Amino acid sequence: MNPPRFFTVDVFTDRSYGGNPLAVVLDADRLSAESMQQLAAEIDYSETTFVMSSAPLPDGGWRVRMFTPVREMPFGGHPILGTAWVVRRHLTPRADGPVLLHVPVGPVRVAFERDAGGEVAWLTAPPVVRGVTCPAGPIAAALGIAVADIDTRAPVQQYTAGISALVVPLRSRAALGRARLDLAAFAPLAAAGFDPLVYVFCTETQRPENDLAARFFFEARGVREDPATGNAAAFLGHHLLDNRFFGDRPELALRIEQGHEVARPSLVRLRARGAGEARAVSVGGSVVPVVEGRLVA
Repeated sequence: MNPPRFFTVDVFTDRSYGGNPLAVVLDADRLSAESMQQLAAEIDYSETTFVMSSAPLPDGGWRVRMFTPVREMPFGGHPILGTAWVVRRHLTPRADGPVLLHVPVGPVRVAFERDAGGEVAWLTAPPVVRGVTCPAGPIAAALGIAVADIDTRAPVQQYTAGISALVVPLRSRAALGRARLDLAAFAPLAAAGFDPLVYVFCTETQRPENDLAARFFFEARGVREDPATGNAAAFLGHHLLDNRFFGDRPELALRIEQGHEVARPSLVRLRARGAGEARAVSVGGSVVPVVEGRLVA
C-alpha cells in the first residue's frame, strides 16, 4: 500500500505563510493513536489532523482525529476548516456542496461560499456551554495587565465545546499587545478549575475594515500563541450575544483580526444570532495550500 498522503495548509488567510498552519494526513486508517501523537509532536504545529480516508462513512462523511503536540483534541476551528478543504480537494474533487467531518464532539458540516475576497469555508459550531465567570484580578495578574485594562461591558467567562477557554474583553489594542500568559501566575485559576486557554479581544483594530482584534494563549510544552483560533471565535459569538455587547443587534457578522503579534496576520469571520436552542454560531475563513507529499516513516 502507498504511504499516507501529507498536506500543510494555512487557514484564516488569503496568502501563504499567514493565518494558522495545519498539517493534514490522509489515508491514516493504519496509523495508531500513538503514531498520530508522535507525528503531531514531530510536526509541532498547534494541530495536526488525521483522516480515515479508505472509504467515506455511510452518511458520506469522514472520520477525523486531531492532535496538538501533546494531546488529542475533540474540536478545533482551524483544523476542521483546513481538513475539510483538503478533503474536498483531494478526496471528493468532483463533488459540490458541504463536507461532513466526524470529530469527537460529533459531526461538523463545512460549507464553502464565495465572496469578493475569494472562497470562504464555514463551519457551524457545535453546542457551546457557558461556564462560570472569573474574577478580574487573578486573570489580569496571569496576563500581566492591569485590572483597569479589562472591559467591564462583559464579564471574564469560561465557555466549553470539547475544550474550555476563558474569554477576556479588554479596553484597548495597547492592552491586547501587552498581554502575556504566565502559567505560574495562572496557577490559582488552574486550581479553581480553569484551563490555561485564554482568548483576549478588544474593539480597537489595526485595520479599519475589521471589527475586533484578538489573541489566544494556550499551554503546550510551555505557553504558545495561536495565530488564529476558530473554536475561541465561536465562544466569542456566544459571549457577545449573551452580554449584548453590541446592544440590541439580533445578528452579528464580524471580522476578527488575529496573529499580528506572531507575524502571521489572520482574519477570522464570525456569524452569530439567536438565543437558547435557536442560537446559531458559524466561523469562517479562507484556506491556502502550502506543501503536499507523502510520509516516509
